[in-house]
Amino acid sequence: MSESILQLDIGSPLEIYGPADKYLNEIKELFPKLKIIVRGEMIKLIGEEAEIRLFEKRFDLLLIYFDKFGKLNEDAVRQIMGEEENTVTKTGGGDVLVYGRHGKLIRALTPNQKKMVESSADHDLILAIGPAGTGKTYTAVALAVRALKNKEVKKIVLTRPAIEAGESLGFLPGDMKEKLDPYLQPLYDALRDMLPTQKFLSYLEDETIEVAPLAFMRGRTLSNAFAILDEAQNASTSQLKMFLTRMGKSSKFIVTGDVTQIDLPRKKQSGLLQAQEILKGIKGVDFIYLDGRDVVRHRLVTRIIEAYNKLDEE
Repeated sequence: MSESILQLDIGSPLEIYGPADKYLNEIKELFPKLKIIVRGEMIKLIGEEAEIRLFEKRFDLLLIYFDKFGKLNEDAVRQIMGEEENTVTKTGGGDVLVYGRHGKLIRALTPNQKKMVESSADHDLILAIGPAGTGKTYTAVALAVRALKNKEVKKIVLTRPAIEAGESLGFLPGDMKEKLDPYLQPLYDALRDMLPTQKFLSYLEDETIEVAPLAFMRGRTLSNAFAILDEAQNASTSQLKMFLTRMGKSSKFIVTGDVTQIDLPRKKQSGLLQAQEILKGIKGVDFIYLDGRDVVRHRLVTRIIEAYNKLDEE
């Protein structure tokens, strides 16, 4: 006899077990050779090794289905848990990075976004550079969430410089967190798209996901982590060096930025501009350049970017 323990990684186990344990009872009937003990988010399996492995394989598919559609039903439970080979979860998911809220499929949409995804498999540090709306940050966050769900990393760290055009933290109302939240809002928005609300909040509470200003990174070592530095064009050379040297074992870093929107004081050089020269050719580092063709916002954004590029050239 063998034993195995599964730990559910979702907001509410009741959504998997069903009302009055309807789906759980169905699963138990489909696996009569196993003793299945449930305690909250923990599922303990006792039985023959082969039967346990089969259960785990099918249960993984059930969780993928739940991630994709945001809910279960009796037919899905019966089909997925009762058949070794099924087609329910095999349709249209090959290039999906994350199954977001309400079954939203989050995938790379443009050629350069796909380059980011492909590059992440071979490089521990990626610098993604391009104008607003090209999906740099969104794709990076999706890669981080995927790595967390696949247990490739233990935590996600998202950071950005607390510098914006014409603004000063000291003049914003509230405590430090309230002052910083507006700067970090794009990162929160991306995460909310990709995670159930309860799971997102629990990850923030136990610091599985950490969102913090760049200054808070000093002196740390980020091991087994997926770290993203957003708006890196507003990091100075010393700040960017500080961030990059936080990399610990089994970590991946992505740096994103738009070199056409630098809000640093005139006498301060952007670390991202300098990094393009310093880091080129280093093994394990890759640069991905996005442009107007990668814009996934309103079609006018592409035209606006082209107009400003034309002005810069003139």
